[in-house]
Amino acid sequence: MFELFGNWLAVDMLSLSGKWAAMVEFFVADTVKIFLLLFVITHFMGLLRAYLPTAKVQSFLNSRKWYGLDHLIAAGFGAVTPFCSCSSLALFVGFVQARIRLGVTLSFLITSPLVNEVALAIFWATFGWKITLAYLLAGLMIGVLGGIILGKFVPETWIEEVFRSLPEQHHGWRRPSFSTAWKQAHKEGVKIFRSLSGWIVLGVGLGAVMHGWLPQQFFSEKLKFNRWWAVPLAVVLAVPLYLNASAAVPIAESLVEKGMPLGTALAMMMATVGLSFPEAMILRRIMKPKLLGTFFATVTIGIILIGWGFNIWL
Repeated sequence: MFELFGNWLAVDMLSLSGKWAAMVEFFVADTVKIFLLLFVITHFMGLLRAYLPTAKVQSFLNSRKWYGLDHLIAAGFGAVTPFCSCSSLALFVGFVQARIRLGVTLSFLITSPLVNEVALAIFWATFGWKITLAYLLAGLMIGVLGGIILGKFVPETWIEEVFRSLPEQHHGWRRPSFSTAWKQAHKEGVKIFRSLSGWIVLGVGLGAVMHGWLPQQFFSEKLKFNRWWAVPLAVVLAVPLYLNASAAVPIAESLVEKGMPLGTALAMMMATVGLSFPEAMILRRIMKPKLLGTFFATVTIGIILIGWGFNIWL
């Protein structure tokens, strides 16, 4: 739907073609989609916070040893949400609103862009069920282990104050009227929307330029060789790109057909969807620099290890 609207605006209304059309279509479709997601999710989570005693939910989560199951559930939820990295940020903000533990929310944020059901269906048709299953498990593993590691060593104070300063519920909580709950949810949602909207436009704009102008042929020609340093190099070169997993799978297929080792192609594909400049720009508004750097370093190491693993295995 969003892509059709972007295409209509770029091609039919503005009469653009080629790279300019692709750039405008991408920018319009992603900006509208992320704005809508952010508005709906922040308001929904605000209402949920009003009617659900989150103090009890926090107590329930913190009073039990989950042995990583909470991270697996969050990563699994990320796997069934068909979002790109920037779209996933709207749900991430919602989880922060709900005061779910930071490590668990990061498990979702890591996994969501890497794995989704549409990408898995394309992956199955392209590479077969064995490679697809290995890719699914690898994506979940990055999310679970990354969330556990970050949750253990990263304090909640590394989230920017505006996202930690939402009003807390106390034990004397009473169910509010819908009117009162909606006013509070709308106030919180507008506050978050205003703090992120400019960064979203800037981040998606940068992604649109990269989407329209960076050549795919460069990567397929430079990374045909199978050397240990090819995987880290592929990850670094993929950071300027910005795709969702469904769009990245066909590119990975073409790179493999042109001689790139599968592990290198997968690492590059995962980096395009899990690491990107646009995502970093938007996340910077939510995370302090220490958390942003630690988050990207953790995901980068995980992707490189998976790329090496696939190259050794196959």
